[in-house]
Amino acid sequence: MAVRSLATRKTLTLGLNSTRLTQSRALQTFSLPDLPYDYGALEPAISGEIMQLHHQKHHQTYITNYNKALEQLHEAIQKGDSSTVVKLQSAIKFNGGGHINHSIFWNNLSPIREGGGEPPKGSLGWAIDTNFGSLETLIQKISAEGAAVQGSGWVWLGLDKELKKLVVETTANQDPLVTKGAHVVPLLGIDVWEHAYYLQYKNARPDYLKNIWKVINWNYASGVYEKESA
Repeated sequence: MAVRSLATRKTLTLGLNSTRLTQSRALQTFSLPDLPYDYGALEPAISGEIMQLHHQKHHQTYITNYNKALEQLHEAIQKGDSSTVVKLQSAIKFNGGGHINHSIFWNNLSPIREGGGEPPKGSLGWAIDTNFGSLETLIQKISAEGAAVQGSGWVWLGLDKELKKLVVETTANQDPLVTKGAHVVPLLGIDVWEHAYYLQYKNARPDYLKNIWKVINWNYASGVYEKESA
């Protein structure tokens, strides 16, 4: 299945007071992207049950709440309600971040029969060797930092476009990598929230981080790297 656009151009038309505006405004909303593989295609690294719950329930909840917060923000701006605009920022960051992060995460995974786990080649492979010494060293670093995240969050491989180098970063909760700076582009993100692994791995996050490399889609990461480093 092809991945739908992250920003589906479905709109909510909000009827506004004609004394304030002469026409209605269209508000863009977001919808759940399809996965490019079946739920069970990543087994045994990640179970089909986890993938289905993670995609249909958790990701969908972030999108639902993100759309709701955006609608409330739109209305608050029209009313000039600055207090509500400020209050909504945390909900927009959390739920919008959840949508952004998961949309990247699904593309960072691929079934073994479709190339999942195959080492990166070309310019990204060269950059990994240059910045970290080897792919094995990078995997150990990402796994260690992901395991050390307190509570919930993400571990990332990013491209720092200002420093022109690869970086490993962690973010808390659903903070997207852009919170580290607009110049840091996500190439690979691994979800270390318990909902990503608990049904299968219980509290053994390091085991999840060990096995997920078997289905990492380095081809996707390489494509982003080549585009952003050009």
